[in-house]
Amino acid sequence: MQFSNQNNTTRWVLILSSFLITVLILWNTYTFFKIFKNEERLKIELWAEAQKSINNATSDTDLDLPFHIITNNNTIPIILTNQKDSILQSINIDEKIIKDSIKAKALLQSFKNSNKRVEMEYVKGKFHYLYYTNSPLLNKLKYYPIALLLIIFLFGALVYNYYKTNKISGQNKLWAGMAKETAHQIGTPLSSLIGWVEIMKADNVDETTVQEIEKDIRRLLNITDRFSKIGSEPVLEEKDLVEETQKAYEYLQSRFSKQVVFTFKAPEHQIPVSINPTLHSWTIENLVKNAIDAMKGRGCIDVTIEDDWKTTKIKITDSGKGIPKKQFKTIFEPGFTTKKRGWGLGLSLTKRIVEEYHNGKIRVLQSEINKGTTIQISFKR
Repeated sequence: MQFSNQNNTTRWVLILSSFLITVLILWNTYTFFKIFKNEERLKIELWAEAQKSINNATSDTDLDLPFHIITNNNTIPIILTNQKDSILQSINIDEKIIKDSIKAKALLQSFKNSNKRVEMEYVKGKFHYLYYTNSPLLNKLKYYPIALLLIIFLFGALVYNYYKTNKISGQNKLWAGMAKETAHQIGTPLSSLIGWVEIMKADNVDETTVQEIEKDIRRLLNITDRFSKIGSEPVLEEKDLVEETQKAYEYLQSRFSKQVVFTFKAPEHQIPVSINPTLHSWTIENLVKNAIDAMKGRGCIDVTIEDDWKTTKIKITDSGKGIPKKQFKTIFEPGFTTKKRGWGLGLSLTKRIVEEYHNGKIRVLQSEINKGTTIQISFKR
């Protein structure tokens, strides 16, 4: 527990540090933007004063500095207008735009919205107005925080994805370890039970009793085999999918009450598919048992196998309570369960067997509340 708490503390320290660094970068960027914006305002005011000096120059006026100020503006777009908003001069703007009256009017309006105008009194009581917008460099700086936030967001998404994948991997290792340990623990009493069966045979115990015990032992051996295969690469064999599905189905059919009506439909020809028979039977049993639980032990279970020579589909339909559409995917996640008892591992293990071990697909095909659900497994031929 202490190790877990330390990990959580470290994680939160890193998150808060990253947040503070991001805030500082954004604040500095905003500060630089305001400084550069003020500097550009100052340049425009100097440009206006230089233009005014040129307009009011006499033969004795030194125009070197005003000309230097005006000709050195190569970045800030400027529009000079009269009091009627007629454009008198433009700087750092495409001439094609200025010649187009509609575009020029729209551009002038955008300049008005961008910055406060500078007034130039060229004759007492008469003004020219100087409109300008941000330079390309200032615009880049303006959008830099957005780019930075996007980068941080993408980086955060990558970290989250890595953390989530790592967590799922850890969970998978945990479940696999638990499964193997369970198989190991069951193995010891099973060996003892097999020995006791041999003693019972030697003592001429009722044959029917011995046969039933042997059936249960074989069942336990099958369960042990299933758990031992979790977390390791299973051996796939080319088997008839119809026969293997029917075996698992009939086993369940013989062990549930007559209140559950079972039907099985399949093509008459064989369907060879590469599967692990032990894990496939576990898949069918999990799905059928979940369907029976959804019906509360009373209703109809229909298993249908369809084959179009490219894809083979197994559809398991029940007449139970149904599944809300928003839960179609979450029912296959580890820990999801609607039962008061259980760990919610049955369907997640089923999904893993179908998709990771058998290269198939499993999904909720359709479901209606209080009418039933159809879950489909598909294999490519």
